[in-house]
Amino acid sequence: MPGDDFARPAHILLVEDNPGDVRLMREAFAELEVRTHLHVASNGESALAFIRRQGDYRHAPWPDLILLDLSLPGRDGRAVLAEIKSDPQLRRIPVVVLTSSQEQDDIARAYDLNVNSYIAKPRDLEEFIYVARGIEAFWLRVVKLPKE
Repeated sequence: MPGDDFARPAHILLVEDNPGDVRLMREAFAELEVRTHLHVASNGESALAFIRRQGDYRHAPWPDLILLDLSLPGRDGRAVLAEIKSDPQLRRIPVVVLTSSQEQDDIARAYDLNVNSYIAKPRDLEEFIYVARGIEAFWLRVVKLPKE
């Protein structure tokens, strides 16, 4: 049955520097049927350290899915995406860009870097819940995800 892979909580890494958007995503994911654990990295360096289990993140779980903002301080989302998708150990982790940019150049560049999907960031809690339910339906129920 779809979703049976997640008898344990699904580990989702949200790479987002806006505390308001982090709060909205936490509230939206709390509405889901599939249990999730939302981990947050506020910049590109922290995201890569989490994924690689380096430093303070040496005991971090393997993320089942990464939600990545493009506009980040320091190393931006494009650089993080390029690094993930060029690393043979990391490239299988699905990455969904979740960003405010709807520019065709940003969308095309993300797909050129092998993003798995691109979602325009919602504007309010109702839209965040709608997006979270779509992520749940597709990424956590329908799709078969690789194990670490």
